[in-house]
Amino acid sequence: MATHNPPHAFPPEPTVAGPIPNPSGPQAFTPPPLACDAHCHIFGPSSAFAFSPTRTYTPPDSGIDQFEDLQQTLGLERAVFVQASCHGTDNSAMVNALRRGNGRYAGVAMIDETFTDQDLDALHRDGVRGIRFNFVAHLGGAPDIETFWLLVHRVAKRDWHVVLHFDAKDLPSYADLLASMPVPYIIDHMARVPANAGIDQAPFQSLLELLTRDRNCWVKISCAERLTEGKSEPYDDVVPFARALIEAAPRRILWGTDWPHPNLSTMPDEGRLLDLLARFAPDPKTRNTILVDNPARLYDFTSS
Repeated sequence: MATHNPPHAFPPEPTVAGPIPNPSGPQAFTPPPLACDAHCHIFGPSSAFAFSPTRTYTPPDSGIDQFEDLQQTLGLERAVFVQASCHGTDNSAMVNALRRGNGRYAGVAMIDETFTDQDLDALHRDGVRGIRFNFVAHLGGAPDIETFWLLVHRVAKRDWHVVLHFDAKDLPSYADLLASMPVPYIIDHMARVPANAGIDQAPFQSLLELLTRDRNCWVKISCAERLTEGKSEPYDDVVPFARALIEAAPRRILWGTDWPHPNLSTMPDEGRLLDLLARFAPDPKTRNTILVDNPARLYDFTSS
C-alpha cells in the first residue's frame, strides 16, 4: 500500500542548499506556448509532507507555491514532477502539486512492491505516468533487481514509462537490462557524464549508441550545472554533449531545470539554464519539439 510519513512537528534542519531566491527570466528566447519543464521536484513543505526517515539528505522546503513562482518567471506552462529519494515512496507532496495543476502537470512516482493496483490507479488519476529508480551510489545504489522487474511489468500494463538515474561509469554495465525494457525509459541528466572527460568517453558513447539504436530510449538534456567541470556558468563544455544527443534523436529528448537542484553546492540561475537550451538547439523548431511536442507525447496533459 502507498505510504504516508507523518508531517514533522518542527522543520528538520536542511543538510543541503536550496535554490536561489530570485532567479531571472530567459533572455535568449521566449518559450513557446505549453512549454514544459520535464524534470523538477517538489520538496515539502515538511509541516504537511514529511521527508523519508531513511533519506540520505534533507532539503529545505521547496513546495508548489515556490515552483509556480518560478514557472511564471520562466514563462513555462507545463511541468513533470519527479519524485526524489528524500520523500521516498511517500508521493503525497507530488500528488498535491499535481492536483494544483489541474491538468498542466504530470508526475513520475517512486513505488515499491507494497503498492496495490488501487494505489497505482489513484496515482494514474492524479496524473502520474511513470516511475523512477535510482541507481546512483550516493542516493542508495541500485534497487533489488527482482523487485525492479516486478514493478516495471506492473506499470507496463498502464502504459507508463520508467525513469532511470545512473552514475555515468555504471551505464555500460546495464546494457542487458536496458535492452530488455518493455516500456519507454528515460535516462536522467545525460547519464551524469562528466563533461571534462569529453564526448569520446565510454559512458557517453554508450548513451549515444543506445539513443540511436533503441526507440524506447529517451534522454533528458538537463543538469549542465552538475556535468560542467567548473560546476557553474557558462557550461560551455556541456554544449557538445547535448547537441550530439539532439542530433541523434530529436524526438526523444526532454529538457528540465532539476529545480530545486538537490545535493548541489553551487546553485544555478534557472533563467540561464533555460537560455542554455538555445545553445543546445539553436533552431526554434527543434526547441519547440523538445519543450512542447516531446513531453506532450509522453504525458497525458489535459490542459490546453
